[in-house]
Amino acid sequence: MDYHNIINPLQICGFFLTKVASLCLEVLSTVLMKKTLRYLAGVAGPSGYGSNSTAEQVTEASTSWSHFPSQLTAIVTGATSGIGAETARVLAKRGVRIIIPARNLGKAGDVKDKILRESPKAEVIVLEIDLSSFTSIRRFCSEFISLNLPLNILINNAGVFSQKMEFSEEKIEMTFATNYLGHYLLTEMLMEKMIETAAESGIQGRIINVSSVIHSWVNKETFCFSKMLSPRSYNGTRAYSQSKLATILHAKELARQLKARNARVTINAVHPGIVKTGIVRAHKGFITDSIYFLASKLLKTVSQGASTTCYVALSPQVEGVSGKYFADCNETSCSAMANDEREARRLWRHTRLLIHMQLRHQ
Repeated sequence: MDYHNIINPLQICGFFLTKVASLCLEVLSTVLMKKTLRYLAGVAGPSGYGSNSTAEQVTEASTSWSHFPSQLTAIVTGATSGIGAETARVLAKRGVRIIIPARNLGKAGDVKDKILRESPKAEVIVLEIDLSSFTSIRRFCSEFISLNLPLNILINNAGVFSQKMEFSEEKIEMTFATNYLGHYLLTEMLMEKMIETAAESGIQGRIINVSSVIHSWVNKETFCFSKMLSPRSYNGTRAYSQSKLATILHAKELARQLKARNARVTINAVHPGIVKTGIVRAHKGFITDSIYFLASKLLKTVSQGASTTCYVALSPQVEGVSGKYFADCNETSCSAMANDEREARRLWRHTRLLIHMQLRHQ
């Protein structure tokens, strides 16, 4: 018998699977190429804005908020530089009272002075905080509450990236402690004030968690709560991406809880993009110049980087939207793990238990 003429069903399956995989890769490649071209061209999405839109451009339409009887108040963490400082500047320009929590009061004072030079009528208040310290966060919240101000907007923007393993005063890995746990506690301690403000003013409260597309690099095996608190081996990029995934899961679960309470407060996560900080050309030549040129087109200016945060904070188009993920001023998809409701609830429970145990010992 000529076995070469017998068609093996497994071979048929293998052939078709190979073809399907090849087709999927082609489709994926085409989709990514289209997305990249749209990004480079700054093509506007459904919101009317795109990757090239600036924070000032996307908040021009927010003047419709000015008819409300009370001034909006926003807390912006990480506002001493970069995207946070630009977010504070633009919101202040639109008439929002700005609270800057900062570890470095000198840098915060410089940002305040810069805002007031541009917008002399702006109200900017600087308060001390260390987001890696639960004690400091509690102190900041007490100081803010004592000011008897409303709270309409909370922007959890601050973030750290460390190449070496460091620990907070609570003995928690610093990146996770600052980027996620600190903002979790800050949000929890200010939540009732936000709900109260929304009920009294009739203005929907908004919380924005600044995340990153790098959250999609995390897989389920490495996303272990106890290991993130105190990793046996440390990788800065992994720690940063884990903290950014946690911020999205936080937004997803808190959005569910707020909806269940019928609270007039929303929470969303945003990816600001990769911001241009200056590219150093060490070598000259056509190839290297071309690479640097292409790379510069993929990066954003600080104002473009702050645009999505400002859009979600002020745009009337985002009214009532909660538990979503935004990039380039448009709602978009996040990773499958970031959409996992069970993972979000599990992370919430672990975090709440940890923080309450820590606070009991303080």
